[in-house]
Amino acid sequence: MTIAVTWTLVGLLAATLGVLSAALFGLGSKIDAQGATLAARIGALDAKIDAQGAHVAERIGALDAKIDAQGAHLAERIGALDAKIDAQGAHLAERIGALDAKIDAQGAH
Repeated sequence: MTIAVTWTLVGLLAATLGVLSAALFGLGSKIDAQGATLAARIGALDAKIDAQGAHVAERIGALDAKIDAQGAHLAERIGALDAKIDAQGAHLAERIGALDAKIDAQGAH
C-alpha cells in the first residue's frame, strides 16, 4: 500500500507541476500582450509629443521673427530719437552761445 500511496503522491506532484507550468506560460503570454499594448501606447504618445514639439517650434519661430521685426523697428525709432536729441543739443548750444555773447556785450557796457 505504501507503494500505491507513493505513486499517487508522485502523480499529484506531476499534475501540480503541470498546472504551475501552464500557469507560468499563460502569465508569460499575458505579460507579452501587456508589453505589446504598452509599446503601442508609448508609440502613440511619442507621435503626439513629436507633433506638439513641431507645433511649439513653429510658434517659437513665428515669435522669434516678430521679436526681430520689433527690434528692427525699435532700433529705427531710437536712431531717429538720437538724431533729434543731437539736433536739439546743437540748437541749445547755439542759443547758449548767443546768450553768452549777449551777457558779455551787456557786461561790457
